Amino acid sequence: MNLIVAVDKNWGIGKNNDLLVRIPADQKFFRETTIGKVVVMGRKTLESFPGQVPLKGRTNIVLTHDENYDGHGAIVVNSMDELKEELKKYDDEDIFVIGGEKIYKQMLDMCKIAHVTKIDYAYDADAYFPNLDELDEWELVADSEEQTYFNVIYHFNMYKRK
Repeated sequence: MNLIVAVDKNWGIGKNNDLLVRIPADQKFFRETTIGKVVVMGRKTLESFPGQVPLKGRTNIVLTHDENYDGHGAIVVNSMDELKEELKKYDDEDIFVIGGEKIYKQMLDMCKIAHVTKIDYAYDADAYFPNLDELDEWELVADSEEQTYFNVIYHFNMYKRK
């Protein structure tokens, strides 16, 4: 299983249920990496999308405790056990955890690869991703050339579970 995330210097990922910054090349990477795949998210992440509708061209799975939640076409599961059962239907390599904070933390141990866009700036964030550089079980295996978007500097990194 994979995860994909954009983090700032402090591993912040969001503020007020929104991304910290929108970088077109990062959004393109996200789209190209997840198209045709399975994306797993929490309710708040789905609700942060335009129109609160699932991402096109992907199998969307939403984890929420709300048993009456309308996923607008996404598959809705109400527990980690139910999610794990649903994920058995798919190839592990085709599954991408896409957020938010609670889902990342709940599923990090099940992931083998982490695609992390690291932004060299500290934003005002209220949601965070675990710092993989401080976790012994993860190692950085790929780091792109420095990228820039206006005055924002960032790298596309890949981490693998050891």
